[in-house]
Amino acid sequence: MTLAPDAEATVEQVIRRRISDALGGWYGSLETALPTVAFVVTWLLLDSVRTAVVAAAALLVVLAVVRQLVGGSWRFLGSAVVATALAAFFALRSGQAEDAFLPGILTSALYAVGGLVSILTRWPLVGFVVALGDPDYVERPTAWRRDRGLVAVCSRLTWVLVALFVVRVAIMLPLYLAGEVAWLGVAKIALGWPAYLLAVVVMGAMLATGRTARTGEATTP
Repeated sequence: MTLAPDAEATVEQVIRRRISDALGGWYGSLETALPTVAFVVTWLLLDSVRTAVVAAAALLVVLAVVRQLVGGSWRFLGSAVVATALAAFFALRSGQAEDAFLPGILTSALYAVGGLVSILTRWPLVGFVVALGDPDYVERPTAWRRDRGLVAVCSRLTWVLVALFVVRVAIMLPLYLAGEVAWLGVAKIALGWPAYLLAVVVMGAMLATGRTARTGEATTP
């Protein structure tokens, strides 16, 4: 069994096309970042964790109304809802504003470990994103692993994401331990879509310069 037919001749061309719809655009990035901005600004002004959580939740409602009006994917807003709910749970339970950032730090650590494991086991995380762009994904969800070149390139791209998550933890964990809420807010925003944009630029450069031939050969599990 081979990969679904693609017009592209190289692995890099296939990956560029298939992940183009997974980036979310600028509005998707705003949906994930704005609740954090609302939380931090409200906490700095009023010094109230509960009020900050309410402000973030209220903004999510506004974003949901806007999303309903403009249409499009709810994926990024859904991620923001989950992230805000977890942040609210930790912050309200402890009463410490910095605990709102703990879920994100733990998630980044898990992603870093998961990404590393996925590379070592030859099931790179980026490969799953690429697979979603395959027209035959439902019938053959793991067909992408039959191309050695695709697995190799996806592994290199996954290293970029692992580096991003490691940097996030390395910067935000010390700030969390020091209780620096304002700087945590700045770090979370800066290490959100701007950092993802940098990662995308790096991966884009790798894909633009690579010329890996498509093999269709099975990989070793």
